[in-house]
Amino acid sequence: MGQIISIDYGKARCGVAATDDMKIIASGLDTVETRFLIDFLKKYVVENSVEAMVVGLPIDLKGNISEVETDILKFIENFKKEFPQIEVHRLDERFTSKMASFFISQSGKSKKQRQQKGLIDKVSATIILQNFLEQRTR
Repeated sequence: MGQIISIDYGKARCGVAATDDMKIIASGLDTVETRFLIDFLKKYVVENSVEAMVVGLPIDLKGNISEVETDILKFIENFKKEFPQIEVHRLDERFTSKMASFFISQSGKSKKQRQQKGLIDKVSATIILQNFLEQRTR
């Protein structure tokens, strides 16, 4: 059995989350500069058993795909070349950043900590992954 990882992809940085090996709990791993994401994942996949990846699908409230989708598709293409054995899934990521901000605000973190965009990205990746896990069990 392997883990599932998730990516909240952004032009500057990406939030990364992973499940435990039993695929029960989603936990934030890190926030990585986008230009180093493939290198981060290469190292992570070597050290951990990963069977699937979920990447957020950036859809706005009107149902339109965000401009960053072009970059995401290039990333996925590169990822599949590096890791052909790992399944790639997509999941609507609407509201994940807002939910992440809310959860962080409720966590007791200081205002300065709550405003760290990297933390929001990591929590967003965790929400994407948790939503994916919940959809799989339905």
